[in-house]
Amino acid sequence: MKRQADKGRKESKEWKKGDKVMLSTKDLVFKERLVKKLVDQYVGPYTIEEVVFTNAIKLQLLTLMRIYLVVNISQIV
Repeated sequence: MKRQADKGRKESKEWKKGDKVMLSTKDLVFKERLVKKLVDQYVGPYTIEEVVFTNAIKLQLLTLMRIYLVVNISQIV
């Protein structure tokens, strides 16, 4: 069973404090209703403040963004 589950998985990159990453806009909600195809796919780069867990990191975000500072690694590039 484990072998079958691991077929689709890939090793994630090792992130460390101070790395710069781009944040995906896929699940972000914007105040103005923007046309989806005209919005950038990624925003940033933002600096990693801390690696919270193997799949979660804390970013140095702007206070205007109003999102939680800890994001899942799948949402960054």
